[in-house]
Amino acid sequence: MTPTLRPMRTSDIPAILAIQAEAYSDMLLESAEVIALRLQASPELAWVATDAQGPCAYLFGYRSRAGTVTPLDGAFSEPDDPDCLYLHDLAVARRAAGRGIGPLLVQRLLDHARAQRLRYSALVSVQDSEAFWSRLGYAPASDLDERQQAHLASYGVPARYMVQALH
Repeated sequence: MTPTLRPMRTSDIPAILAIQAEAYSDMLLESAEVIALRLQASPELAWVATDAQGPCAYLFGYRSRAGTVTPLDGAFSEPDDPDCLYLHDLAVARRAAGRGIGPLLVQRLLDHARAQRLRYSALVSVQDSEAFWSRLGYAPASDLDERQQAHLASYGVPARYMVQALH
């Protein structure tokens, strides 16, 4: 069954917490309150994939500036002059793994970013996901300033800031 992509709803938060718990180590789990704030900050960039059992994957994004890293549990803060779609927290439930749902969600948000004429997309890769993101066009960026390096270190696990040009 092909999943349905749709905007996230507040009622999806319990399912998102369950998917997050399957996908991430305990160090990386974000609370229901943080997830609700992410949804509130950029509802047009918070999406879920659903199957017959309900939400099976999700992705948060927001408009940012290239070279800016959101710390773990950090608030999304959109600048006055965004040039980048920042992807945060893509997770797929075990039951939906291997069906290409993650790339579908990413493509949905990248299409939105291109329509808004954003020049870049960026993210923080954790849990050995760098190869996945590389297949989707992202490359490691190592030119972060000291403050952004500290934000990257907030993840408490090996983390890599990755970027791709959109135009």
